[in-house]
Amino acid sequence: MIGASVFLGQQEEHEQESYLDVIAELGGMTIFTSLHIPEDNASIYIKALQTLGSQVQARNMELYVDMSTHSMASLGLQWEESRTLLDWGVSGIRMDYGIESAVIANTSQYMPVALNASIITPEWMEDLFALGLVKDHAEVWHNYYPRPETGLDAEWFDKQNRWFKDNGLKTVAFIPGDGRLRGPLYKGLPTLEDHRSTSPLASYLSLVKDHPVDGILIGDPSLSRPSVDQFKYYQNNTILIRYELLVDESQMSSLLHLDHWNRFDPARDVIRSEAARPFAQKLVEPIAARNQIARTKGAITVDNELYGRYQGELQLIKTPLKANEAVNVVGQVVKEDLPLLEFIGAGQRFSLKRL
Repeated sequence: MIGASVFLGQQEEHEQESYLDVIAELGGMTIFTSLHIPEDNASIYIKALQTLGSQVQARNMELYVDMSTHSMASLGLQWEESRTLLDWGVSGIRMDYGIESAVIANTSQYMPVALNASIITPEWMEDLFALGLVKDHAEVWHNYYPRPETGLDAEWFDKQNRWFKDNGLKTVAFIPGDGRLRGPLYKGLPTLEDHRSTSPLASYLSLVKDHPVDGILIGDPSLSRPSVDQFKYYQNNTILIRYELLVDESQMSSLLHLDHWNRFDPARDVIRSEAARPFAQKLVEPIAARNQIARTKGAITVDNELYGRYQGELQLIKTPLKANEAVNVVGQVVKEDLPLLEFIGAGQRFSLKRL
């Protein structure tokens, strides 16, 4: 379900291939690129597009290209010749502003087209269907928004997507990356403004669980290594949470690094590891009381020997709580991963990784 953006001419061919391999490992099928190109660089972009198309085809992926009438002309093609792009490894075209409805409908006869979600009206959609738009070859893609404060409102986004689905059209949206960001603003490329400062996996899960769409693409040109690891863990239905250790105690290491899962009767204020207490019962030494401070959101706590039979219970704190002499605060989830806590529901597996 995850896909990625590749911006032509911004990296070496081997780097581009390596990134495609990473996305393929994550189960990615769709690659997006843009062809808003100046006239004098047309020949460079033709080769770059053909190279990317070949790389994508070699991995059994699909390539969608954002095009305008100007960029088509820059490639030396007319819209009637757009089939040529299929020979270059292009799977579908995201239609930019200003392309005639008849051109869009005609193109859909032989290749997929992605409509711009920002400009669709009921009247235009009716016109497209009347002109012969092939519904099975049509999707609706939202924009990404480079400028802060301009990303979409989530409520409006959901309303629009329900309308698109009612008309039988699949929807696609973007989430920000967190590796090399795209200029000139370097502020992320999300569809929803809520996701601008949120980690890629948290943004992804937000779309999957709270704002369902049919396809999710990473807007920025790369993911950080930690984010790649988090997506790989999630392929195995495990949410990887990064944390900083607050106590210097080897006894905690084995407890923290268990394979955890939230209880199937989830608590309101905390995430309770089902695995921790049974493991702690096997420890030779009792868990001494230490660092019993106030529990902020994201605190990782372990109940000490003062809690009796609860000794060894490990929790992730979702709601700030007061200090408790029977509860040790042993770690803190990093800021970037705090939004992931809301996705650890009943029975959800999670792992903890120390920074």
